[in-house]
Amino acid sequence: MTAAAAPRTNAWQRLLGWLGALPAKTADVLPVRVGGTEYRRTTATPARVLGFDQALCWVVVLLLAFSVVMVYSASIAMPDNPRFGKIAPTHFLVRHVLAIGVGFVGALIAFQISMNTWERMAPWLFVASIVLLIAVLIPHVGTVVNGARRWLSLGIMNFQPSELAKFAVLVYASDYMVRKMEVKERFFRAVLPMAAAVAVVGALLLAEPDMGAFMVIAVIAMGILFLGGVNARMFFLIAFILVMAFAAMVWFSDWRRERIFAYLDPWSEKHALGKGYQLSHALIAIGRGEIFGVGLGGSVEKLHWLPEAHTDFLLAVIGEEFGLVGVLTLIVAFLWMTRRIMHIGRQAIALDRVFSGLVAQGVAIWIGFQAFINMGVNLGALPTKGLTLPLMSFGGSAILMNLVAIAVVLRVDYENKLLMRGGRA
Repeated sequence: MTAAAAPRTNAWQRLLGWLGALPAKTADVLPVRVGGTEYRRTTATPARVLGFDQALCWVVVLLLAFSVVMVYSASIAMPDNPRFGKIAPTHFLVRHVLAIGVGFVGALIAFQISMNTWERMAPWLFVASIVLLIAVLIPHVGTVVNGARRWLSLGIMNFQPSELAKFAVLVYASDYMVRKMEVKERFFRAVLPMAAAVAVVGALLLAEPDMGAFMVIAVIAMGILFLGGVNARMFFLIAFILVMAFAAMVWFSDWRRERIFAYLDPWSEKHALGKGYQLSHALIAIGRGEIFGVGLGGSVEKLHWLPEAHTDFLLAVIGEEFGLVGVLTLIVAFLWMTRRIMHIGRQAIALDRVFSGLVAQGVAIWIGFQAFINMGVNLGALPTKGLTLPLMSFGGSAILMNLVAIAVVLRVDYENKLLMRGGRA
């Protein structure tokens, strides 16, 4: 550029900045991966503010606020059920709000931790999750609910180590892929150690039993392996092995096999009052809602017909009270949130922050896949599986770890914006 052209360019930039087409300073430059390890420099709209993704934060807050309303609505009749003893009508509401409060504190702490620190902590976090998964199986240590030993009593709330395991595996797998980048074409050196780690977690979860959590963890690990660049043949081989393993678990387990048969025909005389009871009443609830629902508080199925209406089947109550419009709104919200988190992860990878990018994309896989499974179960598209709706269903451990995971994503976005503004993450 000639000396005469430079002042003209600066003048145009000042004029465009004054008109709002560009900021007062020149546009920030974002490196974008174009193949392999090569990058090109492209102009990108700078961050509006130096901070976290406010749109994502507000969507999470709105989902949590809506969850408070719906958990209260779904659990309002619980005091009339002898199974729960003498509890106040606001029992589950207060516990849910308390869990959200604890989750916000955990999220604030998680946001203060840099991604470099999370990377260093990854192996130790994974070991801690293994220790807790073992502890929950020890008699008189783990709490048994409905025949499953999945909780540790902490006084003010019960903690479910499987929720921590989801986050721990996510962070560990991201760290593992960064460390094994140079050998990702070799199966035994790149994939087998990670597969063994997931298998250990899976064995402990199946002992509880909690096959749903194991499925989510397996999908998270597989997703991160794929996004980390593992050879396609390795990926499809592992996927095939996992599918066969889950099929064998179902085939050799009478009660899991019965769930599949109940899913295929929930209205039969054999299943309607057995394994298909929850599914059939969830479908009745959603059917009653039609397009616009029967109105907030008007659900009939939550009056002791639909079990676990405030946890696994909260979406069915939403469908009954807010209809198709309410269900579609939630689906769009989760799709938008998953896409937004994926975008933050891609942006981090474009800035050559591979660990941060894989963590963010792993959180997107976790929330997106678990929401998909829960919604599919409620809508009768998938067999019944004990997975909650992220950020919505009653459950202190799930709310806590969901908020911590979202906070880590916001931290990734915060560090991305620091780098794009010329700072240091």
